[in-house]
Amino acid sequence: MSEQIKIWLVGNTGLRNPNRIQEGFSVFANSAFVGHLHGRENELGFMNLLDEKGIIQNEEGKDSSGSHARKWRLMFAKNGLIYPQIQTKDGQQEELGALDDITPFGRSFLKADTYPAVQECYLRAMSVEQFPMPDGTHYFSPLRWLLAIMLELEKRTGVSELSRIEFALWGHTTNPSYNLDEVVDKILDLRQRRAAAPAKRAFDRKEIAERGENYDKKADNFLDYSDMNMRYLRISGVLQRKGRGLMIVPAKHILAEKLAKSTASSAPIMEQYKLLCAGAPLPTDNLDVAKSLLDDLIRQMKERHILFDISDLPLNTSAEINIARQRLENILSQTDEIQYANDQCNQWEEIRDYMTLLIKGGGKLIYDEDNAIEVPRDETPAYLEWTLWRAVLAIDHLVNKPYEVRGFKLDSDFMPVSAAGGGKGDLYCEFNDFTILTEVTMSTSSRQEAMEGEPVRRHVSDAVLKYDKPVYGMFIAVRIDTNTAETFRHGIWYAKGDVKQRLDIVPLTLGQFQKYFVAMFESHKANPEKLRELIVGCESRRDILEAPAWKQYIDTTVYEKASEIAGETIACKDLEEFLIPAGAIVKHEVFGEGQVVALEASFPDCPAKIIELPYLRSLPDEVSFCPDGKSLLHDRFGEGTVYAYVIVFAQAVIKLSYPKAFKDSLLTIE
Repeated sequence: MSEQIKIWLVGNTGLRNPNRIQEGFSVFANSAFVGHLHGRENELGFMNLLDEKGIIQNEEGKDSSGSHARKWRLMFAKNGLIYPQIQTKDGQQEELGALDDITPFGRSFLKADTYPAVQECYLRAMSVEQFPMPDGTHYFSPLRWLLAIMLELEKRTGVSELSRIEFALWGHTTNPSYNLDEVVDKILDLRQRRAAAPAKRAFDRKEIAERGENYDKKADNFLDYSDMNMRYLRISGVLQRKGRGLMIVPAKHILAEKLAKSTASSAPIMEQYKLLCAGAPLPTDNLDVAKSLLDDLIRQMKERHILFDISDLPLNTSAEINIARQRLENILSQTDEIQYANDQCNQWEEIRDYMTLLIKGGGKLIYDEDNAIEVPRDETPAYLEWTLWRAVLAIDHLVNKPYEVRGFKLDSDFMPVSAAGGGKGDLYCEFNDFTILTEVTMSTSSRQEAMEGEPVRRHVSDAVLKYDKPVYGMFIAVRIDTNTAETFRHGIWYAKGDVKQRLDIVPLTLGQFQKYFVAMFESHKANPEKLRELIVGCESRRDILEAPAWKQYIDTTVYEKASEIAGETIACKDLEEFLIPAGAIVKHEVFGEGQVVALEASFPDCPAKIIELPYLRSLPDEVSFCPDGKSLLHDRFGEGTVYAYVIVFAQAVIKLSYPKAFKDSLLTIE
């Protein structure tokens, strides 16, 4: 096995997420670029169209060559969605179809309206043997070859699992020209030596360096290409995650066995392309194989005591049998999702870490050599919805099922496929006594209000009409634009028939939600009532504060509520400048309990210089707080500064300087 290594690529490093291909292909199918995707002008035009539709983000016109479009075109062709370019030595273009035109298989792909249907399309494409072998004559399918490796591993060890480093060194670096038994020998030898190694990371580097002696490109490719290749292979539906590696999906084991029986073909590439573009057959198209797969799935479900009923379905043809199997797979998937949901309370620290990555705009966190999490920077919207969904599942006590809470799709590993479509809210969290509709966005610009203000209020309004219980709206973004806060502060919406609704919607930053989420779990007090308490607490001052001050008040409330859950006493000295709420109840160790009724402020442009303003319920209409909680804006006198609060105690009325007295250890705010 000392010949030059070549790493095969089932995907493309410029398009690492195969789940994005369908939405990009849909844009292509409805464009003027069908049949015209070659040439610099067309490539730039299609790239700009993808950017315009939000499929890609070509930051500040960074790509001026159209390379984005070429990467998408490559994946369209590799999966048989458009006719690929035929080399002269392989035949005539006309024999296959017009270059860049949509194939019959491409039309079927566009009609795939469920995730299992999309997976089956990828499975058909990946089953075609279109990758050249070293002999220049044969072609192979990386998926079929990998399944053969994993089945042989299972035969020897009892499990089909293949770790990330094993895939990196002996998965995508080999092909059917290698001896299968020898490849598996190498994997098991690697596995044994690695298990005994005291430092796994150093061991991996050494193994990559040694294997890389026969590879003429960057050694980093071994792992970088592994992550991308495994992601594409998983979308076939036959493989799923196992740690950072792969395993065969138990319900697809028989299908995997059938696919692995053939790993290489001597048929000309033109014949493979014809097969690819028409839609390659699968073993499940055969009646006996389809029946065998269905029987095996029924056996697995009975072993797991999962109830099902397919007595109403005919089972006379392979198509009918496959429909029945897909129904059972859906039931199995929902059962697994419920189990996944039940485990989220044990995963709260990982959920917290995903929030941290999202706040940073994406990135990777490596726990150890075999465990890591990642938020791809171009998939942050989908990961934000998914992370908040997991957070709600962790809090638990939901009345509705986990798959009823979310509007986005998941893959077989419960990872996000894409963000939810428009027309409905992101997360519908129904509890016994109330419902929380959670809306999220990665938008942080001044357009946040324009994009989210109307849809969020409409979705909450619809939920108010739907549920016979209180409905709260929780809007979560990395940063809250003040105009967005102002829209939700009023929260007014007119439903059908001009029925006026006053909606309860609280805007929270992801950092604020994370702080409260962590406090609940660290103190073992996570429950939906605590979440409602936060929302109600944040809402309590919305009518008496302007948007900047309300945002500040929400931040203070989150701090206070999180500290309260943790059992901490909130001394004002722990806070910097912060907003003292109107009518706030304060406790003084000497004077007892008192209440804020007014404040004194200095306005340089006011003849009196210092004026007292009522502050039991709110400030006068002509005065508003600035976000720092200390500065004021007066319609006539301009900017001013709070320097004291008037507090009525049982035995005295006292003016306490701000912020000095409020940082005193003797004073706390309720």
